[in-house]
Amino acid sequence: MNKSVKIYIAILVFVFALIVITSANKPKPIDWRPTYSVNDKIPYGLYIFDKEIGGLLKKQKIERIATITPYEFLDSKYIPDTVSGKYSIKGTFFNIAEFGDIDDQSITELFYFVSHGNNAFLSMKTFPQSILDSLKIEINTNFQAAPNAKVWMANAKVSSKKYLLKDVGIENYFTKIDTATTTILGYQGNQKEKHVNFIKVPYSGGYFYLHMQPVAFTNYHLLKKDHYQYAENVLSYMPKGNIYWYTKGQNSESISDSPLRYILSQPALKWAWYLLLIGILIFILFNAKRKQRIVPILKPLPNLTVDFTKTIGNLYYQEGDHDNIIDKKIIYFLERIRNEYLIDTTKLDDTFIQKLHHKSGKEEKDIRELVFLINEYRRSYHGSLEEDLIRINNAIEKILN
Repeated sequence: MNKSVKIYIAILVFVFALIVITSANKPKPIDWRPTYSVNDKIPYGLYIFDKEIGGLLKKQKIERIATITPYEFLDSKYIPDTVSGKYSIKGTFFNIAEFGDIDDQSITELFYFVSHGNNAFLSMKTFPQSILDSLKIEINTNFQAAPNAKVWMANAKVSSKKYLLKDVGIENYFTKIDTATTTILGYQGNQKEKHVNFIKVPYSGGYFYLHMQPVAFTNYHLLKKDHYQYAENVLSYMPKGNIYWYTKGQNSESISDSPLRYILSQPALKWAWYLLLIGILIFILFNAKRKQRIVPILKPLPNLTVDFTKTIGNLYYQEGDHDNIIDKKIIYFLERIRNEYLIDTTKLDDTFIQKLHHKSGKEEKDIRELVFLINEYRRSYHGSLEEDLIRINNAIEKILN
């Protein structure tokens, strides 16, 4: 291990120790995400509610639906042995969530369950559109909630106290209800205006209890002063009987399969892991740059064949052996034609001319002129050999270039 590597390691160890010390003294940031998970201890989780629901709903049997959909649960309890059928269970379907993400098939089954004399309690910021349409209800979303908005019960006999619930600043409330059949159970707002946020809607033989402040059941408000009283007041409207609490998707059951999930879940370990990877990358880059061998510059090999050909050509030309040069020129030309275009050069006739014209794309008159010169030369009708050499060479160059 050379000196530079030791310096790199020392720097990395120092930076790592500095990060660990800084992270240890730094308070963990609060996670304000509204997960509504029964396993989350963060402000907007339902961990406290999950532990205390037995005390809030006293003498009521609570069954959690955590692994299947409402349709699968309710349909398995349906007994089609009579004209209209019936359910083997009686009670209230219960769900607390930020948004109504229940599937349409489950909602249809839920309506059928309520129509058989049961109830449904839903506390959400928004409800599935099919529920709103079926119950003839409309809601509104105000993205800038009124300052100091509070919540309270409509019936003063239940409670007349108002509670300031801390939320994410978005206000949802009912804007249209059937006042002839719907019972208003709660409000939200301030001294200037108030909105309905809790209603009881009859449906066939049962009731829907729709509440738009699920934040009231979160860890933050159940532990905040006397805010738990508001949750108690809301739940006091729950009909006596069995409670079927739908918690599927709120159990934090989606656990990562990564072997690094614990390291990545802890801020200090996560940054230490990232620092390690960055350090290794820097180490590899620096060492690769410093230890790479110099690539030698190689000169291309000279084309000795061309030089040899030029030398032989000059020798023949200086000796005045034009006849020999013409023969070799013709042999070279025909060899090129055979290798490149696969044309038979035994007979240099019209068939040869047409084939070479089509395959090479050269002018037919140039090919015809060259064939004429070669055939004339082969008949031993020579004028000036030097002149013949020039004419044949120029004609060959036209075809080969």
